[in-house]
Amino acid sequence: MQPVAPAASLLRPSACPGLWRVVPARDGGICRVKLPGGLLTSAQARAVAEAARLYGSGVLELTNRSNLQLRGVPEECQAPLVQHLLAAGLGPRNPAADDVRNLLLSPAAGRDRSAHLDTRPLAARLLALLENTPEFHGLSAKFALQLDGGEALAMLDHPHDLWLSALPGGTHLAFGLAGCPGDAALGVISLAQAEPLVDAVLRLFLQLAGGHTRMRQLLAELPVEQFLTRLPFAPERALPPLARTRHEGPPLGVHVQAQHGLVMLLAGAPLGRLEAVQLWALADLADTEGSGELHLTPWQGVLLPDVPVARQAIVAQALNDIGLLLDDRAPLARMLACSGSAGCAKAGADTKADAQRLAERLGPNGPAQVHLSGCPRSCAAAHVAPYTLLAQPGGRYDLYCREQGQAGFGRLLATSLDIDQAGECLAAGNSE
Repeated sequence: MQPVAPAASLLRPSACPGLWRVVPARDGGICRVKLPGGLLTSAQARAVAEAARLYGSGVLELTNRSNLQLRGVPEECQAPLVQHLLAAGLGPRNPAADDVRNLLLSPAAGRDRSAHLDTRPLAARLLALLENTPEFHGLSAKFALQLDGGEALAMLDHPHDLWLSALPGGTHLAFGLAGCPGDAALGVISLAQAEPLVDAVLRLFLQLAGGHTRMRQLLAELPVEQFLTRLPFAPERALPPLARTRHEGPPLGVHVQAQHGLVMLLAGAPLGRLEAVQLWALADLADTEGSGELHLTPWQGVLLPDVPVARQAIVAQALNDIGLLLDDRAPLARMLACSGSAGCAKAGADTKADAQRLAERLGPNGPAQVHLSGCPRSCAAAHVAPYTLLAQPGGRYDLYCREQGQAGFGRLLATSLDIDQAGECLAAGNSE
């Protein structure tokens, strides 16, 4: 039985889009669909594509939390859009829980040869805990958890309020607060303790948070050791090293699966956007060449799993024909950009168009990653990129370089650049 959409008056105020909270933007309303572990079945993908065409602009955005957004939704289309998505099984079991379904997994969970643990069963239990505990519905729509199984295809740069990372053997998990897997862990728990730990941490956060919405805000005032001592059980504190390999950019291309004879292809959506017709084509490809599943990635792309090895070249060409990126050296694969002034009133520049121009100018020899942010909120990237172009009023940019120990976007290299001047600076810096 599908949940019924709550009345607008029952939705708590928030600037974050949701399934039922369509947030106005310059190019129309934005509806965000939170996917369990980033999973989108082929049938659901077609439903989203049809909804984007019928009730929106046909433009879809893939987010850095493995979710998707429909853009350009007129006010009169919001109610039918929600019902269309609910009919496709894209809503939570509990309508009040939509905001808190923020649990990031590797898109290759259960298929990655490097994993210590198939995180999907635990993830399902943690999502049920979030959805079915009324107290947790008071968490901010930005409060987020990460469950890491030790996969090679894992996002290790996005800070989460609580993270869990499987240790070799798959029977224990390291955990941390306000950080990323691979950061200094705070303790080790058994797999059976994962749900009680999450439950205890979230309840304690809500008890102590006051006006704070994120764990990092609370821990700026309350020493983390004091937080840990208030938990109802004491985690083991003897910690093994958690050295992990971080990706400078999206790990695009073909990856061998744990399952014999199968591969998965990780493709990027240029600047995080797809047209409805592209998503429909991806659904068809998942049915004909895979297992009917698509997995959205935190690199704003799509993972197509369960492809027979003998078909990988054909599937790679099909993804290229759809308009996706499989080569991490492709100029657009190195670009991140928010919706920009074409879609957001807060943006100081048309970041999408400028990113296209910058990619053409830099070619394949540009920096590992450049982030064009229309304002300081940094909506397109949850991490700090090697280079950031921060838009200023009038469509010009300040250029920053990420450096160890530097706050914010890093060290300021140049100010008030147009996009061509920014390209010159980036090309010169990358050739040194």
